[in-house]
Amino acid sequence: MSEREVSGMKVRREVLGDGHVDRAEAGRTTFDAPFQTLITEGAWGTVWADETITRRERSMLTLALLAATGNFDEIPMHIRATARTGASPEDVMQAFLHVAIYAGVPKANHAIKLAKKTFAEMEEGER
Repeated sequence: MSEREVSGMKVRREVLGDGHVDRAEAGRTTFDAPFQTLITEGAWGTVWADETITRRERSMLTLALLAATGNFDEIPMHIRATARTGASPEDVMQAFLHVAIYAGVPKANHAIKLAKKTFAEMEEGER
């Protein structure tokens, strides 16, 4: 593993949690290994590891960008990550309100639906 991949894996675990990362790593194959390395080094070891903005802010940006670009599959994962990044449900709503204005109400509406479901699941898990 490269130094950036090692630091990326550390950040990835801090943001997404050991359980999520362990499941993802267990599913790693020789076919998708290059992609897993790319996202671990690039997304986690470079972008998320940078301390210019907080993880809370990065979490809000990520959720807004996922919603704005219609990449809804990763929204629940990043909603769960808010428990570790410090982004509150109110922060998430503000991000999605921006999406509604700048990228479209239907995208924000779908993202909010996913966030509500995921936050409810998280709350049930805490009981």
